[in-house]
Amino acid sequence: MKIHALPRNISRHLAAALLAGGCALPFAAQAADLLQIFRDAKLNDAAYASARAALEAGREKLPQGQALLLPTLNLTGNSIYNDFDVSLRGGATAGQWVNRDFNTNGWTVTLTQPLYRMQNWTQYQQSEFQVAQAEAQFGQASQDLIVRVSQAYFDVLASQDSLATIKAQKAAISEQLAQAKRNFEVGTATITDTHEAQARFDLSTAQEIAAQNDLEFKQRALQQLIGRFPESLAPLKSSLQLSPPQPAAMEAWVESAQRQNFAVRIQEAGYEIASREVARNRAGHLPTLDLVGTMGTAAAGNNSLSGVGNDQKFTTIGLQLALPLYAGGAVNSRVREAIANQDKARADLENSRRQAALASRQSFLGVTNGMAQVRALEQALLSSDTALASNKLGYEVGVRINIDVLNSQQQVFSTQRDLFKARYDTIMNGLRLKAAAGTLAEADGEEVNRLLGGS
Repeated sequence: MKIHALPRNISRHLAAALLAGGCALPFAAQAADLLQIFRDAKLNDAAYASARAALEAGREKLPQGQALLLPTLNLTGNSIYNDFDVSLRGGATAGQWVNRDFNTNGWTVTLTQPLYRMQNWTQYQQSEFQVAQAEAQFGQASQDLIVRVSQAYFDVLASQDSLATIKAQKAAISEQLAQAKRNFEVGTATITDTHEAQARFDLSTAQEIAAQNDLEFKQRALQQLIGRFPESLAPLKSSLQLSPPQPAAMEAWVESAQRQNFAVRIQEAGYEIASREVARNRAGHLPTLDLVGTMGTAAAGNNSLSGVGNDQKFTTIGLQLALPLYAGGAVNSRVREAIANQDKARADLENSRRQAALASRQSFLGVTNGMAQVRALEQALLSSDTALASNKLGYEVGVRINIDVLNSQQQVFSTQRDLFKARYDTIMNGLRLKAAAGTLAEADGEEVNRLLGGS
């Protein structure tokens, strides 16, 4: 769908308003485009930085899970001072106290290799899904950044357009006010025409103040994403081509959303984790079998209880079996808790699929209906401009009154503002549609960026 340029007499007022409001771009090269803003946001947005750190943390779940299946090796050492007082019984030394003080020293290396620990194996499987969940969460954050940056970018453009439109309308009303005053002075019009034009002019002044405030707010919102105040942004081209969704069938997008939407992927991983948590807790009833090997030394001083020092070396290897018998009912309680969490995860997964389907349908309709609305507003703008010209001519020849001209002017500029907004909304719904389907990527932002340039 091609967006046509505005009529000349309208664009003349609009260009003058842009210059007066400081919204015009002196040189296109000085204006930041959507791609540049997006790259700045990737470096400065706190939410995206948080998601990136969460991804790095989530990826560590896999080596932690693998560690449960690998051997552990521990080294212990000791050096102990012993002070003994021994009372002798019987014989010639009966009743005497003998003092023994000596050191014992040693070290032990213990190697433990799990052979059968169902809990560890299940937890390792969980770690794989935890990594998948972390990657899906980061994917969702990446898509969210594209949408948030694009929305903030077009919010600024829309606010600039609104301010420019109000200024253009104010300039047109000012011309009408001056004409009404001249006509009153020469006696060809009543004072009512002047009062009506003055009232519209005062209202447009108040609207201009509100629009300036709104623009400042939208610029600050963009500043929060990119870490700096946006000096100027590249606007949409005056003549551009908006493409309909491909494929053009709504249900194809819905099917993709239910399978690929990142919120769905997150919940799918969550359900798998919850399912294995049930198995992990049930394994609390099962025995464990480990291969255990030890090696070490022990030494005692010469003044030991035996009267002579000694040095020992030892090596052992064997199997260690542990069979849990009773834990106060804690294992059964944790199993019931895990089953309940599994049911919750299943419900959350179904809800995420429904939400993804709804979002894809809403965005698909937003694109298709938005394109139809843009076409209708283009035609309405041309018709409104024609009506304005007719009313101006009618006012000059005396068959129309001043209020007719003012109303026609308001209709032209209101239609113009609605057209700008419809264009932005259609583009944003296209991005949200791809986000709902789980396919939104930086390349899609580059495609939107090609619509910018102001020429």
